[in-house]
Amino acid sequence: MRSLRRFIDKIKPQFQKGGKFEKLQSTFEGFETFLFVPDKVTSAGAHIRDSMDMKRTMIVVVIALLPALLFGMYNAGYQHFLATGEAGTFWQIFSYGFLRVFPLIVVSYVTGLTIEFIFAQIRGHEINEGFLVTGMLIPLVMPVDVPLWMVAVSTAFAVIIGKEVFGGTGMNILNPALTARAFLFFAYPAEMTGDKVWIAGMKEGTGILDGYTGSTALGELAQNISERIPADLNSFLGFIPGSVGETSKLAILIGAIILIYAGVGSWKIMLSVFAGGLLMGLIFNGFAANEYMALPAYKHFLMGGFAFGAVFMATDPVTASQTETGKWIYGLLTGMLAILIRVLNPAYPEGMMLAILLMNVFAPLIDYYVVESNVKKRLKRIRRSPAGNRKQTY
Repeated sequence: MRSLRRFIDKIKPQFQKGGKFEKLQSTFEGFETFLFVPDKVTSAGAHIRDSMDMKRTMIVVVIALLPALLFGMYNAGYQHFLATGEAGTFWQIFSYGFLRVFPLIVVSYVTGLTIEFIFAQIRGHEINEGFLVTGMLIPLVMPVDVPLWMVAVSTAFAVIIGKEVFGGTGMNILNPALTARAFLFFAYPAEMTGDKVWIAGMKEGTGILDGYTGSTALGELAQNISERIPADLNSFLGFIPGSVGETSKLAILIGAIILIYAGVGSWKIMLSVFAGGLLMGLIFNGFAANEYMALPAYKHFLMGGFAFGAVFMATDPVTASQTETGKWIYGLLTGMLAILIRVLNPAYPEGMMLAILLMNVFAPLIDYYVVESNVKKRLKRIRRSPAGNRKQTY
């Protein structure tokens, strides 16, 4: 590492102002800060000193995503071998899933980072580390068999339209990863819905058993086929069809613990999302007009991307509510809307995506009214206090 550091320091002047490659300064600094901690320190004035910068925060989220990613790779292979009726060792199953999932990650990062670098060069800004997380989230919310060119197109749409047009990292109003999924869902619905899109290799002529279906549990419920819903244990562990990183609730739980322990993810939003989902589920249980409404409320947490969205999407610090009270309101409404969309609109069996995107839009409004409410309460306290009365008499 020392030799690499010396090499970076040697070529650094060429990328600074007056150097041969000064126009590529943003790109160079992006690579440098990715490899090494910046050596800039404060020298005067009052500053908040904290070891958690943007890069460390993003790396913590990536680490929290690793359990879901690794299990997603294994499950992709497991579902394929289950569909074909073949037997395979652990490494055969994992290797098959790895070869299916890894290209999605490569395409996501190459496409997104290329666009980020281009915009940084055009604006003359530093390259932010925000896409380190987005680039990992996008493959995890996709079906394993989605064409790579669609991943590239949806990633480009999310970065350009969902992020850069608003000013880049920290300025976007919608979660970029969910923006990519929503674009793919509405632009290419055949690749996001149906029986055979959730299992790698389920194409005609591949030898898949004729009687096997790759539908997700939410897809079955949307068709009022509740008898084919997986057992709770399989749903919790993740041995079910679904998006790459959304099936294993155990892996998501491990990720949630990492985020909360590191202070990166908001436990208030996570808890309130689940509370809102449980509340709406219990309300539907009270009516029980069909099989979907009669479904035990807790089962909604075990199906689809509810848990993944609550832990990794709804807690996005840029697009979620910022005030403490607002986090409770934001999370509660997100959970309720997700179950509401699932049950009442069979065309969108996975309601978490739309619920989070909708609440992203309303998050600033929630914070505005929370702040206004606090201001009014403080003004009332001032008016009622003796000091406040004295000031009014002067």
